[in-house]
Order: sequence, then C-alpha cells, then structure tokens
Amino acid sequence: MDAILIKKEEVIKMKKVLRSVLVLSVCFALVFTTMFVFGKSSTSTSSKSQKKKLIYVITPSHSNPFFKAEADAAAQKAKELGYDVKVAVHDDDVAKQSKLFDEAIAAKAAAIICDNAGADATIAPVKRAKAAGIPVFLIDREINATGLAVAQIVSNNYQGAKLGAQEFVRLMGGKGNYIELVGKESDTNAGIRSKGFHSVIDKYPNMKMLARVSANWSQTEAYTKMESLIQRYGKSIQGVICGNDTMAMGAMAALLAHNMKNVIVVGFDGSNDVRDSILRGEIKATVLQPCWEGAELAVELADKYIKTGKTGRPEKILLDCTLITAKNAKNLNNFRLLKK
Repeated sequence: MDAILIKKEEVIKMKKVLRSVLVLSVCFALVFTTMFVFGKSSTSTSSKSQKKKLIYVITPSHSNPFFKAEADAAAQKAKELGYDVKVAVHDDDVAKQSKLFDEAIAAKAAAIICDNAGADATIAPVKRAKAAGIPVFLIDREINATGLAVAQIVSNNYQGAKLGAQEFVRLMGGKGNYIELVGKESDTNAGIRSKGFHSVIDKYPNMKMLARVSANWSQTEAYTKMESLIQRYGKSIQGVICGNDTMAMGAMAALLAHNMKNVIVVGFDGSNDVRDSILRGEIKATVLQPCWEGAELAVELADKYIKTGKTGRPEKILLDCTLITAKNAKNLNNFRLLKK
C-alpha cells in the first residue's frame, strides 16, 4: 500500500515536471519567434533606411574643363551629404539629354542637377521630371521658363562680361581693331555675354569690330575660325575677346602660330589652361564664373529640398564673377579663387 502511494506521488511529481518543461518550451518558442520576427523586421527597416538616395548630375561633355569641374563639384558634394551619384553627359544633344532625364525618372532619382542642352529644348524634360515628383536644379544655363525647376543657379554673365570688356578696353588703350568670338547661338549665355561686352566696348568709338564669329564654345573650331580671320585681316587684328576660355585658347594658339603674340586676348570662365596662359604672358585676362560654387550650392539646395520640401531661396540665383589677370591668376585653381 505504501509502495502504491509512493508511486502515485512520483507520477504526480513527474506530471508537474513535464508541465513545467512544456510551459518553458512554449515560452522559449514564443520568445524566439518574437525575436526572429521583430529582428527580421528591424533588419529590413534598417536595410531600407541605409539605402542611399540617388542624385543625377547631367552636364555637357567633360572635354571642356568647365563642365568637368561642375560635375566633379556636384558629385563630391552629393557624396559628402550621403547620396549615391550618377554622372552623365548630354554632349549638348537635346535628344540625348531627354533620354538621360527619362533614365533618371525611371531610376526614381531624388533630384537632378543639370547644366542643360538648350534654353527651350530643356523645358519638356524638366516638366516630365517635375510631374514625376523629381526636383530639378539647373546650373550655369537657364531655361526660358520659370516655375518648373526648383532652382536656376547661374553666373552673373552680364556683370562678368562687363568686367572682361572693361579690362579688354583698358588693355587696348581704348582703340584698335578687334574680333569677337561668340559661343553657341542657341545658348542663352552666349547672347548675354556678347551684350555685356558691347555694353562697354560700344561706348568707345575708336574700338572697331572687324568680325563677330561663332566658334560654338570649341577650342578646335576657334583655332580654325581664327586662322581664316588672320588670312583675311592679317596683322590689322589687335585684339580678340572671347565668350569662353576654350575659344580663347584656340584663338591664342592660332595667333602664336602666326607670330602675333602681342594681340590682346581676353577669355571668360577661369580655367586652369587660361590661368597658365596668363602666367606665361599670352592671354591677358579672363573672367572667373564660380561654377564650382554654383554646383555645390545646387546640391546643398537639393538636399534641403529633399528633406524639407523647400530651399528657402528664390528660383533664380545669380553668382557674381571675378576678373582674373596676371595679378591674381596664381590663386586660381579648378574654377575657384583660393585664399592667399
């Protein structure tokens, strides 16, 4: 009888032990499942939060150091702010630019930074980007529309052209025969700079323009056009004022080839090539347009807009230019005037 009672007690104890083990097992299972589910969710959320947003940077060909500098500045600043960057060139081809905008839209870019391929031709792709909820920040060149791009950040081309023209007239002694090389006719900046030049030069009746020729921003084309002008006007050419530095370099090369090193040449941009030419005593001056500063500002405004939905700045932003001569050329590097 006692043995039977002992066995019953042992069975009861064993059942209690088994219940406890079962309860503990269920608890551990629940805890593990909860940790797994929430851990997976947390990992997924963390993975999503760590995925970087994309900024597209679209410019003309990097064969022109100005456009390479602004692309480098924008890409560098975007990476500093934690974005992935896609850099592309449209080569001043409006069809190629349109395709690049479509690629940016398809990639769900957070923003597009663009030095555009045409004041009118760029309106449609900017509209498409805006409709897709992608803000566009234009640099260097404006478009002929407002309310589409979030910002249009450009150098004060008219002010800069006046600076260059004033130095050109001073170097020419207020008189003499000169050539004007202008940029791409479809580019708004080409016309603005030309107007700025003439707002100063035309006040001097003894400044005689022999020819006004477009070299389409190209160094090679400027060399070829200058060769033809030298054949036509010879040593009566005393000065050449150029809408950008690449054309100034082409013109200077043609003049040097004809032993006309004393002809006054003035450019516009502030490239390292022209800086070096100035320091060699060839090209006499250029005008620095702060493309590095403008590209960085575009990315900073894009970052602010992505995070807050506004920039706190007007759509059109003008950045003043600086005259570069032999006095300050040594402080110029990559379109930035460095502090002494």
